Amino acid sequence: MAGAIIENMSTKKLVIVGVILLLFQAFSFMVGGLIAPSPTTAVPYLATKCVDAVKTSQKDEWFMPWGPDQCIHIPLPHREMSPWFQFMLVILQFDIAFKLHNQIEDGAMATMDVRLAYRDDLMGAWTEMAHSIEHRKLNCNFTTSKTPENDGRYYECDLLPFMEVGSVSHKYYLLNIRLPVNERKKVNIGIGEIKDIRLVGIHQNGGFTKVWFAMKTFLTPSILIIMIWYWKRITQMTRPPVLLEKIIFALGISMTFINIPVEWFSVGFDWTWMLLFGDIRQGIFYAMLLSFWIIFCGEHLMDQTERNRLSVYWKQVGPIVFGSFCLFIFDMCERGVQLKNPFYSIWASDVGTELAMAFIIVAGICACLYFLFLCFMVFQVFRNVGGKRSALPAMTKARRLHYEGLIFRFKFLMLVTLACAAMTVIFFIISQVNEGHWHWGGYTVQVNSAFFTGIYGMWNLYVFALMFLYAPSHKRYGDGQSSVGDQGGNSGEDIQLTTTITHVDGPTEIYKMTGKEAQE
Repeated sequence: MAGAIIENMSTKKLVIVGVILLLFQAFSFMVGGLIAPSPTTAVPYLATKCVDAVKTSQKDEWFMPWGPDQCIHIPLPHREMSPWFQFMLVILQFDIAFKLHNQIEDGAMATMDVRLAYRDDLMGAWTEMAHSIEHRKLNCNFTTSKTPENDGRYYECDLLPFMEVGSVSHKYYLLNIRLPVNERKKVNIGIGEIKDIRLVGIHQNGGFTKVWFAMKTFLTPSILIIMIWYWKRITQMTRPPVLLEKIIFALGISMTFINIPVEWFSVGFDWTWMLLFGDIRQGIFYAMLLSFWIIFCGEHLMDQTERNRLSVYWKQVGPIVFGSFCLFIFDMCERGVQLKNPFYSIWASDVGTELAMAFIIVAGICACLYFLFLCFMVFQVFRNVGGKRSALPAMTKARRLHYEGLIFRFKFLMLVTLACAAMTVIFFIISQVNEGHWHWGGYTVQVNSAFFTGIYGMWNLYVFALMFLYAPSHKRYGDGQSSVGDQGGNSGEDIQLTTTITHVDGPTEIYKMTGKEAQE
């Protein structure tokens, strides 16, 4: 009877915690959808054409699109950039007119002498930030016939990656783009007649940045407190931590690593490496999350194999580590180089494009293999758990309720995991195909912002729920009657969710039920 009371209380607590987490999840989506603006803003720019009479690049000479020294200025007139914008991504497009005597050749390459400068005062001098000679392959199509009647019509050219800066710590930026011509070296020969250069500057909205920072600031102590509480409960046990408890704690550490709002410092310091650092933090968390799912399923297989060692999972965890390493190398080849040269793009050359695609394909193959194997393990777990339920009728009512609670909570966590993964994919697709916002009554819902804040809050809640549900409980219940086949068992035990835990004073009852005791 005592066991039944404890199980009923545990179920009620689980329901209460579930309701609280769902309410916070809804709040996370509403913060992004109703409070935060759109995550990013795209601003179009048109380059002003200037003629350099000297025809030599002077380091201290800058051309401006307006003013007495009248060739692209960021931002537009009467506006300022802000550190709250976090990053600046620039896309380039050429407006090229068709001419019978000056057509675009196959494999044409545009060579640009580009310089980036900044200043924080409208009357101050420009300070050079970056200078590079860049090459971009033109991919243009002329949709009509190449006849004299169509002379002067424009090609349809693809957008080209141009520049990415990892911080926006200055108020004004200036871009000078030169198109040098050298017939002997075939520089900018056969690229057609360039009429205009159009740029699109993309930066994060300051309002969204503030909401994002506030969420990280709030969630950091929340996860840190539950993580400390979780590990304290484990260290109070009379046994050493098992693999599943260690991996959950490691997952909490990786989540805390993402949450720590170091971005606050980027408002006051020119830290151009913040984009790369953010990618590394996310990569560590997702690699840990994928590893946790494999170990979580393996530790619940309930077969005759003892898996309480990380080395047992090297075949499953190996592809995760290898795929993550490939993505890390790809990121270093892109954003790592951009720390020195913001105009660099790995996609600008054929070799770089092939190398990048190779890394992405290998990582994709690893992801597919992982997904298939994870589905197979989940199927095995549910099949084995269903088979073990046949042993429940032979137990006393208290123990049966206890184990039914364990099985229920395991299935509940598996369904929550699938729901989190499904919501991530669904909201990502919605954010890509919709117009960015919905009108709901008198409110405007920013779908993209809701996606970012909602999914971020969801994974924090997931890690929080894991540590809360799988923290060892110190409650003990007595059992006045022994069940059939359970003679000689302990009269009391720790009530907890994990299924492969062995105490120093003997295996727990659920460990006996899995049949693993015979292996010791």
